[in-house]
Amino acid sequence: MEKRILVLGIGNLLWADEGFGVRCVEALNAGWRFGANVTVMDGGTQGLYLLPYVQEADCLLVFDAVDYGDTPGDLREVVGDQVPRFMGAKKMSLHQTGFQEVLMAAELTGKLPAELVLIGVQPEELEDYGGSLRDVVKAQMAPALDLALAWLGRWGATASRRDDAAEAITDRALAMDVYEAGRPPADQACRLGDARFLNGEAA
Repeated sequence: MEKRILVLGIGNLLWADEGFGVRCVEALNAGWRFGANVTVMDGGTQGLYLLPYVQEADCLLVFDAVDYGDTPGDLREVVGDQVPRFMGAKKMSLHQTGFQEVLMAAELTGKLPAELVLIGVQPEELEDYGGSLRDVVKAQMAPALDLALAWLGRWGATASRRDDAAEAITDRALAMDVYEAGRPPADQACRLGDARFLNGEAA
C-alpha cells in the first residue's frame, strides 16, 4: 500500500526570508510531478486549518525558515520527534506557534504522521515587509529540494521532471518573479509595515 505523503511549505511570503518554505514547495511543484499519493501544498500561515491534511498523512515533510541561532543561510534537516521541538524552540512568528499546535493536536488524536521531516533554513532578514528571500537563503532552495526528493524516494514516491507548466499552488501575483519585479521603491512603500501605525498616528 502506498504511503500518503504531504509536502508542506509554511511561512509568510510578505516578510522576506519567512517565505522560504512556500518558495520551496512552489519550486518543487513547478519542477516535478508526483503520484496521486503525494500532496504538495502551500500551507502559508494557516495554522490549525492544516490539521486535517496532517492527520491524513503517513509521512510529512515540512519546509520552513527556522531560527536555530545559526549562520544565515545554514540548512538543517530535522527528523522524527525532534521536529516539534525545533518548530517551537525559538518562534519567529505566529505561524510556527500555529503549526506546533497542529502537530500536538495530531498527536493527541492519534493521527500524527509516522514519519516527520523538517527542512529548515536559518533566515537572514525577516523585518522587510514586501521583501523577497535574501541571496544566502535563496541559494539553499536547490539543496533543500534535493533533500526533499531524497526523502520522497525513501518513502516510495515516484517523481518525474515536468515537461509542461504546472498548475500554480499560489496566486500568480505572488510568484517569485512577479513579486520581486513589482516591488515599489522604498520611498513609495514602507519596509517595516504600515507607516501610519509605526509613526503613532493611529494612537
